[in-house]
Amino acid sequence: MDTSLLARARQCFLAEADPAVQAEATGRFDRHAPRLLHWLTALYGRQPMFDAWLLSLCTTLGTLARARPPALRELDRERERDPDWFIHEKRVGYCAYVDRFGGDLNGVADRVDYLENLGVGYLHLLPFLRARSGDSDGGFAVASFEEVEPALGSMGDLERLAARLREARISLCADLVLNHVADQHPWALAATQGDQHYRSYFYLFSDRRVPNRYEQTVAQIFPQTAPGNFTHNDVLRSWVWTTFYPYQWDLNYAYPPVFASIASALLQLANRGVEIFRLDSAPFLWKRLGTSCTNLPEVHQILSALRAMVDLVAPGVLLKAEAIVASTDLLPYLGVGETLGSECHLAYHSGLMAASWTALSEGRTTLLRQLLDSTPPLPAHTGWMTYVRCHDDIVWGVLRSDVEAAGDDFTQRIGAAAAFLEGRRPGSFGHGVAFQSADGHAVHGTNGMASALVGLDSAGNAVALRRFALMYGLAFAVGTVPLLYMGDELAQPNNEADEDAALIALDSRWVQRPRLDLARLQQQLDPSTIAGKANAAIKALIAARHDPAFDPQASVETLACDNEALLAIRRGERFMAVFNFSDKPQSVDWSRLHAGDGWTTLLQTADDAGDDTGMLPAWAMVWRKKP
Repeated sequence: MDTSLLARARQCFLAEADPAVQAEATGRFDRHAPRLLHWLTALYGRQPMFDAWLLSLCTTLGTLARARPPALRELDRERERDPDWFIHEKRVGYCAYVDRFGGDLNGVADRVDYLENLGVGYLHLLPFLRARSGDSDGGFAVASFEEVEPALGSMGDLERLAARLREARISLCADLVLNHVADQHPWALAATQGDQHYRSYFYLFSDRRVPNRYEQTVAQIFPQTAPGNFTHNDVLRSWVWTTFYPYQWDLNYAYPPVFASIASALLQLANRGVEIFRLDSAPFLWKRLGTSCTNLPEVHQILSALRAMVDLVAPGVLLKAEAIVASTDLLPYLGVGETLGSECHLAYHSGLMAASWTALSEGRTTLLRQLLDSTPPLPAHTGWMTYVRCHDDIVWGVLRSDVEAAGDDFTQRIGAAAAFLEGRRPGSFGHGVAFQSADGHAVHGTNGMASALVGLDSAGNAVALRRFALMYGLAFAVGTVPLLYMGDELAQPNNEADEDAALIALDSRWVQRPRLDLARLQQQLDPSTIAGKANAAIKALIAARHDPAFDPQASVETLACDNEALLAIRRGERFMAVFNFSDKPQSVDWSRLHAGDGWTTLLQTADDAGDDTGMLPAWAMVWRKKP
């Protein structure tokens, strides 16, 4: 550690600090700045002018810290005193597009009461920053980090929405797209105009020689609609690295100003009231020839530096890793080894989601149990975000290593699961849609709303409703922060709106991006409707999680029950649950599970599911507790 550089950085950060918060700012710097300096030195310490760049960054961080509004400073203090606030408050998340949920940001504010009554404590609004005109990958091609998409409102509207949500104890989560910006972003436009500084923000190659070498080891995200990882730009006369779509240019984090620019964008949004950042495309942030260019050590150094910076300036903010990777690569995003406790607070457990859909399609829980058994304990002050559906596809590739570890052929086994959920196998109840899976041979992803995948949209009967509750029940039982996807609480079917037909034809992920169904919204309390039944099932799960017997900080343990159709789990000393993933009743030996005498039913999804006969109906589940 260069103590002289640290001392100069301290002076830059604390310059012009208000005497009233000088001691607080000094304490935070002394706690977190050494970590920040460590990671930035590891990333950039050998580059020319590193010291000057670091001091400039610390001056900017100090300015942003002083600009933090009083209400958010108080929230920072509250959460510093209780770093597990998001865990023990047993928060349930809700994810939605602004326009499809409320029309605009003000319309979302008008629906805060709805979210509060549902029991939501965390609202993830999908991309609302100004996106490129034309195709924008659902808003993930960001053209400005400093403007809201005009049709959705203004930064003032965002600040007012954030304040309204804080009143309701709902934390606002926003996407921060880390890997790329739109080709219409000012950085990209400056690069196109020949600015050498901004050309260094991107990966540019004069010919295909180096790109061809990278392509030998780098996977394709959209092999059908956007094959390859490089796009030729005629104005630049260069090949640009474009991992996702041709209009999304990958950022070069080996160039220090990129980190500083993204850090500033994050903290400016935090000062407007964003409390949680979904770090989109986190695994792709560093490139190295001969590798997959995902999950590289430098990725974790970047995320650890961002975490140290957040702890320094806005410690009430959470970072959530969007790392849709194999389970073996997932835990590092929460911190292991040198980054233990100093990376992200939350990470999506995408493997659990995909394995649960596999279990539903197969009628057996072997892969699900295998995945849970291989999931290591969480580092302190971190948690899994568990979910059933989201705006993206079910990415089957996250299960490849688990399937192969079980001795099975990935394409054959997961291909069968995908075919079942997509209604291409006898006896299937699913109405999903294949994604980027050519000719039925390649297995990439499956799209569809939860109700469509479980057959609830067409059946609407008690059995289909049990499948719906089963999937959400597992996510709620296993997760630290379970996430509801907009419309699922009303059992909305796949999107077939005429206005979205062109979008769906281009990208089938739009089948799970419908507008909130206002007719179903009016039926939310009517138990005779599908919407009312689904809403009641979700509210029952939320209420059950708030029972004192449920401990979200306890680890999840699978229990032996000698029945592949069943999954039995225990969480702590006072909570356990059994799930039947098959289409037939299954016998449950409660005494063997040590959940007999003294245990009572906390939640059940069939009238006779929790009785002492030991029979669990098809697709039913039971949660039990011990006083």
